[in-house]
Amino acid sequence: MTSGSPIMPTSVGFLGKASRFIRSLLFSLGMLSSITLFAPLVVLGFFLPFRQRYGISQIWAAFNIWWLRITCGIDYRVSGNEHIPDRPVVVMAKHQSTWETLFLNQYLPPMSWVVKRELLWLPLFGWALGALRPIAINRQSGSLAVRQVIRQGVNYLRQGQWVLIFPEGTRTAPGTRNRYGLGGAVLATQSGCPILPVALNAGEFWPRRGFIKYPGTVQVVFGPLLESVDRSPQDLIRQVEDWIESNMRLISEVPAPAPSPATGQPES
Repeated sequence: MTSGSPIMPTSVGFLGKASRFIRSLLFSLGMLSSITLFAPLVVLGFFLPFRQRYGISQIWAAFNIWWLRITCGIDYRVSGNEHIPDRPVVVMAKHQSTWETLFLNQYLPPMSWVVKRELLWLPLFGWALGALRPIAINRQSGSLAVRQVIRQGVNYLRQGQWVLIFPEGTRTAPGTRNRYGLGGAVLATQSGCPILPVALNAGEFWPRRGFIKYPGTVQVVFGPLLESVDRSPQDLIRQVEDWIESNMRLISEVPAPAPSPATGQPES
């Protein structure tokens, strides 16, 4: 394991920056090459049981997590493994980077991902994603998208398939946060399944929309299950947000925004 390091350090000279560019390029080439190999396998495996199709995607994700460590020096450390159950749950995780989409895919049991439908239109990658039973929503449809998540999510959970939701809806930069959406909490209360909260600081090493990666160790923390029975979605999502954001302050090297004295919420 390597030690954590601040995002985008400024003390690296020209040769260091060139090295990081080359390493990041090597990773990207390897990732793209792996998509051309594994995506057709997932699509052509439509006749296989779902778990076997999903297993192909887990091998792809595990390869890229390994390749990222080899090329860019990004490792990870996990705590809270004892909280990962052997029953279906709604996973609600911090979303800062592409990294966690790879990690959670290969580390947890088969899941249905709540994704924007535009991802399914991508050649190869989108076709493979569509074969893995995602919940593909139109973000512009508002309450219709929430109802879709609940309807499909309850169905998948009853079949024993986990559901992953990024409650902030999109990637956030380290030290920032978006409003937590209510959809995942509604799904949990409607299905009776608990929520598994996840805090992680991957954006400090693989920035959102960033090509250059920075070496270090991503901290991943799985929290205690948050039961949903006899809970209101509003109360439940507040508990999810409080747990994730309090743990982000513990693991992140980027200061969180100060709370507003009037509202208690971070100032924008």
